[in-house]
Amino acid sequence: MTTLCGVLGYPVAHSRSPAMMNAAFAELGMDWRYVHLPISPQRFVETARALPGSGYRGANVTIPHKLAARELVDELTSAAEAIGAVNTLSFEAGRILGDNTDAGGLIDSLGTEPAGKRALVLGAGGAGRAVVWALREAGADVAVWNRTPRRAEELADDLGVRAVADGEPSDILVNATSVGLRGEDPTEELPLAPADVVVDLVYGAEPTAVCRWAEARGARVVDGLEILVRQGARSLALWTSRPAPLAAMRAAALNV
Repeated sequence: MTTLCGVLGYPVAHSRSPAMMNAAFAELGMDWRYVHLPISPQRFVETARALPGSGYRGANVTIPHKLAARELVDELTSAAEAIGAVNTLSFEAGRILGDNTDAGGLIDSLGTEPAGKRALVLGAGGAGRAVVWALREAGADVAVWNRTPRRAEELADDLGVRAVADGEPSDILVNATSVGLRGEDPTEELPLAPADVVVDLVYGAEPTAVCRWAEARGARVVDGLEILVRQGARSLALWTSRPAPLAAMRAAALNV
């Protein structure tokens, strides 16, 4: 019997996760299948709880369900509890376990050890919170900026990092806002500042405006697709107890 996994979201048809994860299962020779699960907020809890009985081993969770997933689970990892959001559900022996692989996926994607580095995170929403927590846990000196300063200050107080009113040079710069998703000029919307490594959580068919800005200044760029691959790899490892085939996943995500 085929083991199932999927991505819960609303809308979710745009997600590249099924192509990426199915490529991984094929590479591993596993009879598993990963599907889109477009579920409205009103039906999220009942649907998620019914998945194990329908042959599901796990599910990823995306907008707008990450907070609801936190309340649904029987057990949270320390990362999910600290971040306050769940993006990975595992169904084990009648229990639902909640994790957040966004944080670990970010660290995996950097290609450099964050300990002792200066990091500037742009955005204090759910994605920004995961990034700030991940970098702080990895030993970075983290500053956070948000268009609404009060939100940056609240996040900084909660996680023990600094809030800043403007950009500042850093070793690692992370765009955790949606700026660039619709073609906005990031230099007008964000306090971009020089950095050695620039990470943009936004991704699309072409390099984003933030990635183009970073490349023009000689920074090493990590795009949102790489973050998607790395968080997906962690989810896959949780469900299968097998190392994820990163090259196959990356190629599939790029070719959707």
